[in-house]
Amino acid sequence: RLAESGGDLVQAGGSLRLSCTASGSIFSIFDMGWYRQAPGKQRELVASITSGGRINYGDFVKGRFTVSRDNRKKQVSLQMNSLKPEDTAVYYCNRVPPLADWGQGTQVTVSS
Repeated sequence: RLAESGGDLVQAGGSLRLSCTASGSIFSIFDMGWYRQAPGKQRELVASITSGGRINYGDFVKGRFTVSRDNRKKQVSLQMNSLKPEDTAVYYCNRVPPLADWGQGTQVTVSS
């Protein structure tokens, strides 16, 4: 089970830090990712971090976001800087590849 938090309304150029807490499973062995879905668009992978700490980002991130994990706390975080209006979406965390079950996500809205 995954619970996302940290979404908010921010102005373009602002920052947000999203957090995801897992429960009920052995967190450290799973590759984890942050995904997002904007209205009318397909869900896309924003960033991923493997169980061993290898990190990848979507091309659109371009150095603005940083993903991290704390296995002891069963948490994965996404620090988002230099936010743009096109980053507006519901953000979800899930395994990579994702489970069929998704959390409620957290809404990020970036105003211009």
